[in-house]
Amino acid sequence: MLVIFLIFAVGLTPALVSALMTVRAERAEKRHVQFMPSTGLGQGVMKLLEADQDLHYVDGMGYMVGDITCNLNARSPYLRCAVNPMGPCDGCRAYAPRVFDRQY
Repeated sequence: MLVIFLIFAVGLTPALVSALMTVRAERAEKRHVQFMPSTGLGQGVMKLLEADQDLHYVDGMGYMVGDITCNLNARSPYLRCAVNPMGPCDGCRAYAPRVFDRQY
């Protein structure tokens, strides 16, 4: 009977030690997070929005730079197009407006 008890004790010891270490680590992390100053995780996106007025949000696609009606638009928040990646879309000689078919 004593041998069976020792086998169970030896078998369960690693699991109990692991659970104890996990609980201690989670408590330490919660204490650390409580005392950490709030930094605002969305500040990077807000700075990007404030800096570039040519940035537009399109549902299902996210943020895009440049004229979204142009066929050459890269549909990216970082790059306008391959022809004029950094410059404004106004006055671009490669501007190719998208032609929309009317549906009645």
